[in-house]
Amino acid sequence: MNGWQPFSLMGLPVSPWHNGGGETREIISVPAGSANFDWRASIATIAQDGPFSVFPGIDRSITLLSGEGVHLLASPDIRHSLSRVGEPYSFRGEESVSARLHGGVTTDFNIMTRRTVCRAKVISARQTLAVLPENGGVIYVLSGDWQLPDGAQIGQGDGFYWTATLEINPVIVSTEHPDGLLLWASVITD
Repeated sequence: MNGWQPFSLMGLPVSPWHNGGGETREIISVPAGSANFDWRASIATIAQDGPFSVFPGIDRSITLLSGEGVHLLASPDIRHSLSRVGEPYSFRGEESVSARLHGGVTTDFNIMTRRTVCRAKVISARQTLAVLPENGGVIYVLSGDWQLPDGAQIGQGDGFYWTATLEINPVIVSTEHPDGLLLWASVITD
């Protein structure tokens, strides 16, 4: 698993939103340090109702990690209730999307890709997942202890990211936890 970079949710730097409605913990931005990223993965906390930032030319995917969820609104096309943990929802960054909390604070996994460079596919797994490390990606554990091929284990709030094709064969990650849940965001260069 050479080239996989571990991270922990609690070790990620926190950036408050400009509108005061939440905060973001960035996992990775490629290229690093650039405002014009090709792709970016983060975990956000939504603390109050309000608008999302607009990102022209960017495709976005959001997946509920915890909390009761949010209702996403944008006229006329988007009216989506993000209320099931581990179920991704995708939309275009040009959309003026507003979030209305269903209850209290939520946390969400976000991946954004520059449409002219790459795209992302986000899936969830409950017991076993064959991760094909394509051009980059992130795995993140929502629940359970997950076994990696090299014998390492990762648990809730932990994950790995990579920025280049690392393996020819799929990497198998698995859990025996009955409520195990893991997200895989695969980044594919077009």
